[in-house]
Amino acid sequence: MRAQARTQSSIAVTGGNVAGGGSWVLVNASPDILSQLRANPDLQPGRQVRDSALVAIILVDAQVDHTTGLYMLREAVRPWPIWCTDRTQADLTRGNPILSVLSHYCGVEHHRIDFGSAAFAVDAVPGVRFRALPVAGKPAPYSPSRDSPISGDNIALLIEDAQSGRTALYAPGLGAIDDQLWDAMQSAACVMVDGTFWTDDEMIRLGVSRKYARDIGHLPQTGTGGMLEWLGRLPSATRKILIHINNTNPILNESSAEATEVGRRGVEIAWDGMEIEL
Repeated sequence: MRAQARTQSSIAVTGGNVAGGGSWVLVNASPDILSQLRANPDLQPGRQVRDSALVAIILVDAQVDHTTGLYMLREAVRPWPIWCTDRTQADLTRGNPILSVLSHYCGVEHHRIDFGSAAFAVDAVPGVRFRALPVAGKPAPYSPSRDSPISGDNIALLIEDAQSGRTALYAPGLGAIDDQLWDAMQSAACVMVDGTFWTDDEMIRLGVSRKYARDIGHLPQTGTGGMLEWLGRLPSATRKILIHINNTNPILNESSAEATEVGRRGVEIAWDGMEIEL
């Protein structure tokens, strides 16, 4: 088997020239955030004690693998500006009260994410606009609303370079693709989408769970209506990247038939340190 180690799903976004200690927006706070910061010199300018180039955080949901890193960032010298939906904020103050814990350390400056055509911006990172799209999924397992999902539990993020007008779509948790999301995918220069599971019954076959991929809000890559089928319908110029890949997924083995099939279809498998320019 040939495979490289990967940390958990987070991205950092900046505008303009990244050299020289620019400011970045963190999208999702992975449990591995400290090692991710150490591995990327652009994110650690060292301007002062306990400093990083991160100036704001956007959360697409309240899942543990997207929010645990907030604990690692608790010693910031100022409150963290955090953008999230009302549903995510509720889960992070009740079921898993990370935001309440942070109030005893650096503090939180909450910004509400609403749906619709209006984009929002982070003032400290000019030249980038963000727009939230509700996507099919499920709240985190600890959520009081786990069995009653509604719009706002999970979002995809459309990231636009204001100068070029080009967009990237980021959707690490995606249970289905509706018309609105499909329109955004077709117009994007790059799509970074849920690559968690290869098959719907992957974890059941391996004996690590009794749940199907779709049961926990992840569209498998294969099977009727699977992610690879959708990606195959996108324009040939679209950069297609699978992210948020579970350690049960055979595509992590670069020698596997599954990884070969993904490459044959012109789809990339995300790796730590990957850079995307719009």
